Amino acid sequence: MQKATAFHEDVFYEHFRPFRHPLACFDIWGGHGLETFGDDLQLAFNYDPDYVWTIVECGVGPDEWIIPGFHRVNRICFLLTEVAHFDAPIEFRIERRPRSLTPIGLARRITTLKRILSKNKAND
Repeated sequence: MQKATAFHEDVFYEHFRPFRHPLACFDIWGGHGLETFGDDLQLAFNYDPDYVWTIVECGVGPDEWIIPGFHRVNRICFLLTEVAHFDAPIEFRIERRPRSLTPIGLARRITTLKRILSKNKAND
């Protein structure tokens, strides 16, 4: 298994564009999240897996992570996005002490992300 490249959460929101599913039952994670039980869980489970993300806590530090796919362990909630991840080896760090990337830093990291995604899609 290939080691995942870590990005700041700003890159995730800018590139993948999470959205609130119209059938979502709860208002979590800024309105974008799906709960880990009930009808929300079924929405995430039945959605195209290339557009499903899981927010997890790793237990090692205070940060949380957004990882591609549907995961059951240490999950906080699920997100659906407009852009597919194609199971790329990527993850996004959500720091407890929020800070944003500069516009140029964000642009550079998105360029790196696009390279990884295109390489991963070509290998499928």
